[in-house]
Amino acid sequence: MPLHISGSQYEPLTWTNIPGWNDDDHLAAYKAFRTSCKPIAAQQGLAPESKALGGSLRDPCRIAKRLDLTDSTKAKDFFEQNFVPLRISRLGEDAGFVTGYYEPVLDGSRTQTDVYNVPVYRRPSNLFVRGKTQDSVGLPNSGPVYRKIGRRKLVPYYDRAQIEDGAIAGRGLEICWLKNQTDLLFAQIQGSARIKLTDGTTLRINYDAHNGYPYTPVGRILIDRGIIPKDQMSMQKIREWMEQNPDGANELRRQNRSYIFFREVPLSDKDEAVGAQGVPLTPGRSIAVDKALHVYGTPFFIQGELPIESETSKTPFHRLMIAQDTGSAIVGPARADLYFGAGADAGKVSGRLKNSMQFVMLVPKELDPVARGRKLPIPDERPSAKIAKLYPQTDPQKDKPAAKPADAPVAPIAKDAGKDVAKGTAKDPAKNTTGNATKGPAAKGTAAPAQTGATAPVAQDATVAKAVPLPAVRPDIPQSQEKRRSRRYRHRDDQ
Repeated sequence: MPLHISGSQYEPLTWTNIPGWNDDDHLAAYKAFRTSCKPIAAQQGLAPESKALGGSLRDPCRIAKRLDLTDSTKAKDFFEQNFVPLRISRLGEDAGFVTGYYEPVLDGSRTQTDVYNVPVYRRPSNLFVRGKTQDSVGLPNSGPVYRKIGRRKLVPYYDRAQIEDGAIAGRGLEICWLKNQTDLLFAQIQGSARIKLTDGTTLRINYDAHNGYPYTPVGRILIDRGIIPKDQMSMQKIREWMEQNPDGANELRRQNRSYIFFREVPLSDKDEAVGAQGVPLTPGRSIAVDKALHVYGTPFFIQGELPIESETSKTPFHRLMIAQDTGSAIVGPARADLYFGAGADAGKVSGRLKNSMQFVMLVPKELDPVARGRKLPIPDERPSAKIAKLYPQTDPQKDKPAAKPADAPVAPIAKDAGKDVAKGTAKDPAKNTTGNATKGPAAKGTAAPAQTGATAPVAQDATVAKAVPLPAVRPDIPQSQEKRRSRRYRHRDDQ
């Protein structure tokens, strides 16, 4: 069957028709792709067919594993020889949409102090997701989540306001402590963070679970309230407003009922964050995509202009990216979150991205929609009108013969009529009382009209078969209103 991605439209392209394709560093993209090939090669059994690419990336990964490329030109040849480009977008739209994300670097402490008093929680033991066990690593980032009351009763988990007010405090769930709720919110939005502890070490935390409530962008609320103009919105603007308005920040933050729980990951300060695919992300090459539609490891060439150098700049961007992560706000066939690395500089760039871009998805050649479309069987032609004429369908209810008209009453013969006949003086109906001929058809010698009951024979077409009647309508048999009588049997003791 042809390639199908729900809610999308795509257009086959040639490599020469992709602006900026020849100018990219394909070797950097090739290295990121090989990183994604490790979990793809380790997959057991058949890949899920619910996604368009399924397990088709295995063949390009096998080829990439045999190669050890060190040249960008050869890396470019690898992609052109093993993939076909398709421009993809949401149905009815001509472009996709990108945002950016990064890994925050925050100050924290292993113990609670007057300065560090905002807890970072790990996943609670009373948090349940249907179909998952407590040992599952990285629970889904969407869908219902429950907490258990007693042995069997499940209710929705606590929302952000309840957790901030201490609903799960004192259970030993604290991984570390941060300075303020704004730092925690930004770590939850990004899905990971590096915590610089007071003893000089670095603690790495990654997403592990959520509380079951959908994510509500706080930036959108500020725009709707007219606090920050839409064209000036960025993560930096949100942080500045929250720091200047602590009471308003508390109310705004609780509008987003979603809450993220973390887990510690054994990464050094030099390692990059790990994405949802389970591999380290590559700054400038890794993207988060809609995991319901796309397979991790899929290459996307993203082309357009981004405000990378400043908020008003239009820096040309044409780069081959690899899908290695996901996010609850990343929804759609041409929607991506670009990863820019860790630290304040990466945060400034990623925080101001909200741009329309062109998406070109690289599809393995075995799924080439043009080639597969040529192999589709052509449907049979519709029956000709001649065949339909030879076998007409009739409805017995509509084609019943017309009822015969009732016999017309015979007019009584006048008493003088017999006398006139006997005398031969009966009046000629063709003449009026004055003896002049009438001006009707009878005067011209034409035949009189046929009698009412007579019908002229109809010539039948010899080439037309006899009509095939449809089955008779099922009769409507009224149900009997008589009550059913039941017999009562008495069991005798002597039997």
